[in-house]
This record gives sequence, structure tokens and C-alpha cells, in this order.
Amino acid sequence: MFALAGLLVVIVSVITGYVAAHGQLLALWQPFEILIICGAALGAFMVANPFVVQKKVFTMLPQVITGSRHNKRFYSQLLGLMYCLFQKSRQEGFLSIEEDIESPFTSDMFNRFPDVVRDHEVVNFLTDNYRIFTLTGLPAYEIEAIMDNEIEQIQEELVEPGHALNRVAEALPGFGIVAAVLGIVITMGSIGGPMEEIGYHVAAALVGTFLGIFFAYGFVGPASAHLETLGGHELKAYLCVKASLNSVVSGYAPPVAVETGRKLLPPDMRPSFAELSIELQQYR
Repeated sequence: MFALAGLLVVIVSVITGYVAAHGQLLALWQPFEILIICGAALGAFMVANPFVVQKKVFTMLPQVITGSRHNKRFYSQLLGLMYCLFQKSRQEGFLSIEEDIESPFTSDMFNRFPDVVRDHEVVNFLTDNYRIFTLTGLPAYEIEAIMDNEIEQIQEELVEPGHALNRVAEALPGFGIVAAVLGIVITMGSIGGPMEEIGYHVAAALVGTFLGIFFAYGFVGPASAHLETLGGHELKAYLCVKASLNSVVSGYAPPVAVETGRKLLPPDMRPSFAELSIELQQYR
């Protein structure tokens, strides 16, 4: 919600200042300039990025307004899921969780934690690496090395949406200039006509430059920075799983393992020790 409030502040500040200086609000409405700038920016974005990055950007953009899906409730459920998984395998053996590991999205255990199950990537990371341990019995340091390599690749993928959108922000002022130049071309075709018509076309051209800069620094640039923050929140989920898995592989009890993972979560979204203890009591 703070992001939405910030966007409103940007819009209200610019428009209010313009109108207070006796500007004509209707003069800023130039739909064809907007079409040139936004259409060109979207096309360049599609050319520059593979489909998987485009899909990730459009999937993450609503979270700029609604907030990260990797919030305190998500992390609480993630810790609860890992506790249930570790506790069941500890008490009943690895064979008891085989079906849960092989089909997590239809597993009754996993579906007790709906926020986590909706994040297929995190679930697959958890199940794949726990499966490696149960099948191979590799020591903790080798399991950790495998997870480190995977997380390194995941981190690169998580920052790419923010970088892709930032490149659009850098290009928008240029597309604003393109729209302005085209506006001047139209203006030159009106030379010799009424001064009002020439003035209108010049104003439209200048608005193109304004819109390119305004969209870049008022909206798309901040949104790209927010996407990087969202990627950081998601990365914390993988680090939490890694720490908890590594603790279990090292022989620690499930409560200790999930506590190890809890400490790596963002402070503002991390359930407290007492909150986690209460959460885990219902799964015992």
C-alpha cells in the first residue's frame, strides 16, 4: 500500500504544481504521444528479454501494489511445513514422506500450507534437495554445496526482472525524445498555418518529452527497484530452506532446524521465537 501511496504522491505533486502555475491540464492529454512512448517501450522490452523474464516481470508487478507474497504469513507456513516434514521423517522414517516428496502439490501435508504450495519454485527446491539427502545420505557439507550452487543460479534469475524493467526506465526518456521529434515534424508541416495550430503541435511535442521522463523516473524506475526488493524477499525463502535442511542433515532436531532457518528471514517479516513456538505446537 505504501507503493500505491507513493505513486499517488508523484501524480498529485506534479499535476498540482502544474495547475497552480496556471497550466492547462487538458494540454497534457496527448494520447498519440503516449501510444508512441509506451508502445515503443513495450516493444523494446519484448525484444530485449526472453519470454520467461517477461512473464516473471508481469507476474511480480501486481505485488508492487499489493505487497510481497513472501510475507510473514508465508514464512510462518514455510517453517511449519518444514517442521512437519522433518518431524514425520524423524519419527516414522523416510519412507513415510516419500509420497509427500514425490507429489507435493497433491500431498495433504503440503496443502495444509496453501501460501507455500502456490510457490512451486520454493516447494521444488525443498523437495528436490530433501530427496537427494534421503536417497544418497550425503554428508551435510556436500548437500550444502549442492544447494549453494542452485541458489546462486536462482539469485541471478530473481534479480533479472528488476534489471529488465530498469532498462525500460532508462530507455523511456529516449522514446520521449522520439515522440517530441515526430511532433516537431508534424509542426513543420503546419508552418504557414494559424499560430494556434502551430502552438498546439509544439506543445504536444514538448509533452512527449515530459511524459518520457515522467514515466521513467516517476513510475517505471521505482517499480524496477521494488522488483529487486521482491526478488530479495523471495531469495530469503530459499536461504531459509537451505539453512533448515542443512541443520536436519547435520542431525539437529526439527525444532532446532526450523529455528536456524527463521533467523535468516527479513526482520520485519520474521515470526518471533514465541510466535513460531505457538505455530509449531499445533503440528505436534
